Amino acid sequence: MISITCWRKLISCLRTSKATPVAKMKPENFTYISKLAKDESGLVLTEKKIYLLDSRLMPIARKMEIETLDELIERIRVRPEPPLVKEVVEALTTNETLFFRDNGPFDRLKENVLPDIMAARGAQKSFRIWSAAASSGQEPYSLAIILSEMAAKMHGWNFEIVGTDLSTEILAKAEAGQYSQFEIQRGMPVQLLVKYFKQEGASWVINDDLRAKVKFMPANLLEDQRGLGQFDIVFCRNVLIYFDPETKGKVLVMIADMMPDDGRLFLGAAETVLGLTEKFKAIPDVRGVYQKT
Repeated sequence: MISITCWRKLISCLRTSKATPVAKMKPENFTYISKLAKDESGLVLTEKKIYLLDSRLMPIARKMEIETLDELIERIRVRPEPPLVKEVVEALTTNETLFFRDNGPFDRLKENVLPDIMAARGAQKSFRIWSAAASSGQEPYSLAIILSEMAAKMHGWNFEIVGTDLSTEILAKAEAGQYSQFEIQRGMPVQLLVKYFKQEGASWVINDDLRAKVKFMPANLLEDQRGLGQFDIVFCRNVLIYFDPETKGKVLVMIADMMPDDGRLFLGAAETVLGLTEKFKAIPDVRGVYQKT
């Protein structure tokens, strides 16, 4: 058995030990990768986010048998091969997500937004929803589940959910609709899991009916996406926080141009339209939801 003295020494070491610091980068390499991320995706990288480079890019470096981030970035600088540049940018911009993230926006969709949209669309009985920066698909599938759970009210209605993302790799995962136990247990209620998923080995796969209700396609928010058509409801949550104010304003103007006058925009809890655009205004008492001015 370990003596009390040994335990005390062990605990003392754990308390005083420090995590291995993130490897430093040459200033010129950090400047280059920051500009690349900004130009290609709008992502603003500061020195405080150097940990992001380490966690997202080192797997690429190891796969290429490169030992350091500096070596990886210098290779891109000297020989910017499009596939490698694309892989690096996608790795930096792929964001963690989960089913029914934050819950509140989905409750407000059901209680405050859908009733108004459906009342206004009673004649055509159709509407479209855009999940911008859909990542691995949890948000658009959560929206599809909400609408499926409203089957009685939705009888005779047609709706389309479009999920877009910059990363084609992450979109392939979204289209597959296959999630690990860890991914599925983050936000997915058991009763909905049983109803809309089937277990295959250690994974959970969305059933075909639900998967058919969501369309995925690549899209960069820095580029003009008006070709996607009009959307009655847009979810653009936890995306703008990565952009500078000028880029945020441009993205919001583009989204406004893709919505009818009574469209609704959902932003993340830490996001706002104030000081960025006059195209939207907050809806009183409906947090995180905006309408066109």
